[in-house]
Amino acid sequence: MIALSLAEIAAVVGGQTYDIPDPAVQVTGPVVRDSREVESGSLFVAFVGERVDGHDYAEAVIGAGAAAVLASRPVGVPAIVVDDVQTALGALARHVVERLGATLVGLTGSAGKTSTKDLIAQVLRSKAPTVFTPGSLNNEIGLPLTALSATEETKFLVLEMGARGIGHIRYLTELTPPRIGLVLNVGTAHIGEFGGREQIARAKGELVESLPEDGAAILNADDPLVRAMASRTKARVILFGESGEADVRAENVRLTETGQPSFSLRTPSGCSDVTMRLYGEHHVSNALAAAAVAHELGMSADEIARALSEAGSLSRWRMEVTERPDGVTVVNDAYNANPESMRAALRALAAMGKGRRTWAVLGQMAELGDEALAEHDAVGRLAVRLNVGKLVAVGGREASWLQLGAYNEGSWGEESVHVSDAQAAVDLLRSELRPGDVVLVKASRSVGLERVALALLADGTEGEVSAR
Repeated sequence: MIALSLAEIAAVVGGQTYDIPDPAVQVTGPVVRDSREVESGSLFVAFVGERVDGHDYAEAVIGAGAAAVLASRPVGVPAIVVDDVQTALGALARHVVERLGATLVGLTGSAGKTSTKDLIAQVLRSKAPTVFTPGSLNNEIGLPLTALSATEETKFLVLEMGARGIGHIRYLTELTPPRIGLVLNVGTAHIGEFGGREQIARAKGELVESLPEDGAAILNADDPLVRAMASRTKARVILFGESGEADVRAENVRLTETGQPSFSLRTPSGCSDVTMRLYGEHHVSNALAAAAVAHELGMSADEIARALSEAGSLSRWRMEVTERPDGVTVVNDAYNANPESMRAALRALAAMGKGRRTWAVLGQMAELGDEALAEHDAVGRLAVRLNVGKLVAVGGREASWLQLGAYNEGSWGEESVHVSDAQAAVDLLRSELRPGDVVLVKASRSVGLERVALALLADGTEGEVSAR
C-alpha cells in the first residue's frame, strides 16, 4: 500500500485510535486479513467470521511486525477502532485509489472472469506496473484488499468484480471507480440466486453504468444481452468478439493439434497473429476482451499479440494441463463450473484428445435453481456428441442427471458411469487409465474434485512431470 500514517488512516475511516503511542507511525506493508500474511508495517484487518474472530490474533500480529489492527473493538494493542470493519476497509481503498492516479479496469461476467483478468494483467504489465485481483477474490472484501496492494508505481489496477445479487457490482464500483469497464458475457452461473438471465444482465450492467463519460465500456459483440448494455452507459463503447461489427475481433480461428487457439487479431490499430499457450477455443473471446482493454490503453496490435501469445494461467485449477511421465494428460479445471464453462472445457478436451482416449470426470454445477436438471442433462448429452471416450459423473443427484443425459443421448450406457465421490472416481481411474489418455476434471468448487486431479498427478510423480 502507499505509505499512510495511522492518524491519516483513522481520519479516512472515521475511526478512533487506541493504544497507539505514536500516530505518525506509517503503514508501509500490505493490508491483510490473514494473520499468516502479516509483514513488517502491515495493517491487520480483524474480521469476525463464523468460526474465527480476527480480534483474537491482535497481539500475535503486532508481535509479527504489524503497525496496527483495524478492529471493531479495542484489543489491547495498537488499533484503529471503527463501527464496521468492512465499511472502513472500503473507505480506505477508495481513498488510496483516488490518491494513486492509476487507471482502473473493472471486469465482470458469468464465465471466464478470472482467466480474462489474468490475461489482461499479463498484457498490461508488459507495458507498465500492474496490480490485479489474485485468484477469484472479487467480492466486497477481496476487491478493496487488492486495491490496497497498489503502490505509487502502479499504473494499471485490474479488478475482477463478482455479484450474487442486484447492487453488488454497484457497491464495488463505488469503492474502486473504474475508467474502463468490461463485461464478458451473461450466462447461467448463479441463475438460481438471480432468478433469470435478464436479472443477471441487470446486475452485470451496473459496471458500465458506473463509468465516466471519458471512460470506455468494452462489451461482447457476440452476446446480445451484453451488447444491449451500450444503452446503459455514458462512456464510449468498444465491441469485441468474432462478429464482423466488433472493433476488436478474431479472424481465422483454429486450434493447434494440442488444443491451443490460434487466430488473427484485428484491432483499429492493425492486425497481428496470436497462438496462445492456454487450452480451449473459449479463450479466444477472453483474449479479445484483453486485447480491447490493451488497445484502449494505447498498445499496438503487435504488442498485444506478442503478450497474448506469451501469457499463461496465473490462477490454479483452471485448465491446468499436466502430462505424467507415462503419457497420461490431466486437465485440472476443478476450481469451479457452470454450464458455459463446462461446455467450453468439454470442447477443449475433445480438441486435445484427437487420436487419444478421453475421460470427462464431472460433478455438480451449483446454484442453477430450477435449471439444474436440464443443464446437467445437456452437459451429459454434449459429452456424447463430442465423442468423449468415457464420462465419470461424481456425486449425488446432479451427477446422476449428467450420467442419464449421456445415456439417453445414444447407446453409450457402457461408456458412462456414476460414482459416489472423489475417492471412488480415483479408484476407477487408477484401474482403467492407460498411457496416452486425457482426463478432464471439472465441477463446482463445493464438490472438491481437485482431489481427483491431485491424486492422479501424485500417481505420476515417479520421474519428471511436465506442466504445459
